Amino acid sequence: MLTKKQVKEIKVHLNKAQNPIFFFDNDQDGLCSFLLLQRYLGRGKGVPIKSYPELLKDYFRKVNELKADYIFILDKPLVSEEFFKEAEKINIPVVWIDHHINDKKPVPSFVNYYNPLKNRSKSSEPVTALCYQITNKKEDMWMAVIGCISDKFTPLFYDEFMKKYPDLSGESKQALDIYYKSQIGKIAQIFSFALKDRITNVINMIKFLMKVRTPYEILEENSKNYSLHHRFRQIESKYQKLFQKAVSIEKKQEKILFFQYGGDLSISSDLANKLSYFFPEKIVVVAYIKGAKVNISMRGTKSRDLLLKSIKDFDDAFGGGHENAAGSQIKIEDLEIFKKNLKKFNSS
Repeated sequence: MLTKKQVKEIKVHLNKAQNPIFFFDNDQDGLCSFLLLQRYLGRGKGVPIKSYPELLKDYFRKVNELKADYIFILDKPLVSEEFFKEAEKINIPVVWIDHHINDKKPVPSFVNYYNPLKNRSKSSEPVTALCYQITNKKEDMWMAVIGCISDKFTPLFYDEFMKKYPDLSGESKQALDIYYKSQIGKIAQIFSFALKDRITNVINMIKFLMKVRTPYEILEENSKNYSLHHRFRQIESKYQKLFQKAVSIEKKQEKILFFQYGGDLSISSDLANKLSYFFPEKIVVVAYIKGAKVNISMRGTKSRDLLLKSIKDFDDAFGGGHENAAGSQIKIEDLEIFKKNLKKFNSS
């Protein structure tokens, strides 16, 4: 967790910000982190970041468009040097809150960087948990739970949530059980699929979520949240078909479950999470092929190390994440070598 001093510092930054912009990773942890801070502050605009793994310079135009006076970066493992140079040019304060392993680039001295992995008592809980530690708004606890369980983490305040929302909680306290077997988990999945919609619909969703007061306003379909439910049904159908295809080949693969697919829907992370839940003893690798690039989501014990070893000699490849949940992008011509490397390094 953050230290008391860090929480106090971040609150000072938030209170100074009159028109902040929040750049957040394009998943539920990033989304819920932004919503917690925005709802606490009552002001600011949110911009989901779809570039991977870095927050690129191109996004800086939003700072100028929105006339922001403060930049907050949430749940993003890397930020390009060019982005920071643009911020330094106009002397705008930057607050970066993250929980990923960051061993590639030094953080510029003018950036206020907060990551519990850098603290004396190291930890890597989701950024949502850190933002809830900052805001501590009990009425937003349900939103904090969504961000946490989506990142495979059951927060300490989950017992309190269960007492307040027993009908949404389910029986288990395991994060993935909550995610796949409870109503609060269903909302988390709705968020995930909604983030994959057209930008106009994503913006409308964000505006809606900035105002809702209870999780029931999301679960109960109506005119205000129709697009959320419509998108969920659209993707859920395709998602289940891909999941069943992956399950059908599982028995043919011993230690590594490798599944690849193409098309217009990038849900490799969602597929990898669910396959890992059902086959926890295996390394799960889901490869999404689009054009000349392959996006890879990997789950399993020490999967980050295995992934980085397997792509080490590839040109223009990058990867990272958490110890047991990682991602990468490689060229399509390296895919077969990548598969061979996985087997080689996993057996060594």
